[in-house]
Amino acid sequence: MRMGLQFELQEPFADPAEISADRVALVIPTLDPARHLDALLRGLREQSFRPATFLVVDSSSTDGSAERLRAAGAEVLVIARSQFDHGGTRQFAVDRLPPGIEIIVFLTQDALLAGDDAIARLVAAFADPEVGVAYGRQLPRPDSGAIGAHARLFNYPAESQTLRPWAAPGAGVKATFCSNSFAAYRRQALAVVGGFPSRTIFGEDAAVAGRMLLSGWAKAYVAEARVYHSHDYGLGQEFRRYFDVGVMHARAPWLLDSFGEAQGEGRRFMQSELRHLARHRPWAIPFAVLRNAIKFAAYQCGRREARIPGPVKRRIRLNRRYWE
Repeated sequence: MRMGLQFELQEPFADPAEISADRVALVIPTLDPARHLDALLRGLREQSFRPATFLVVDSSSTDGSAERLRAAGAEVLVIARSQFDHGGTRQFAVDRLPPGIEIIVFLTQDALLAGDDAIARLVAAFADPEVGVAYGRQLPRPDSGAIGAHARLFNYPAESQTLRPWAAPGAGVKATFCSNSFAAYRRQALAVVGGFPSRTIFGEDAAVAGRMLLSGWAKAYVAEARVYHSHDYGLGQEFRRYFDVGVMHARAPWLLDSFGEAQGEGRRFMQSELRHLARHRPWAIPFAVLRNAIKFAAYQCGRREARIPGPVKRRIRLNRRYWE
């Protein structure tokens, strides 16, 4: 019999001052981030805890952002756009960090820090020596639509939680949920599981979280470490995104073999979404039902991608470079 997903509520965070900034690195992969750069840099300047090492891996931006990031104190490594790989590029960054770095914070260019203690709160989770990975709470942007806002509210609750390895097996693939938009990794734990996998179409963060749980490390969700990050995807984008998720599960079967299926997570999400829309946007309910049907169909197509001709897969994918 499968266990339900079991979490342990976290104790109050340790004093972030106990973790030296010299042992922490901030890594941001970028591609033409100019439209986000003012808010991103302002949020970083306001942080009460500022990692001593700031590394940017830039995919040959042409908007002048690399120069601005260097001026802000970042070391900027430039790679060809064709070289970018969600997992491989992150591991490329990890391998180039100084040997004294113990905790690595990853932030995406469009995740805007909320509050001056976001990084401090996330890093403080590693005061627990069992934590191998921690990720923060994503809040919907102020201009987010009701559907995009609900996705963040559903996946990122208000309570901090720690998932221990003993509770993970058989708990459903939701046990591996993480987000590299704002997450931190213990370098030792990352090395134990072989680092970030390269050549992954999607979900390199879930793959790392899953391997850490199987290796005895805990996963922390830190609700007090907050960023604004949400998307209002169109139907075509949703199809492509969930097709890629299905491909990831098809090509990394160990995830579902180790943790089980989602155990009705999609059904719970849709029920929660309908309740949310009934209160805030009742006229959007038919569109939401259609949207969820498309997501389900796309995921099932991805799970069966071995039967789909290559030219078709290249047309319906989100991650174009994966198929090239």
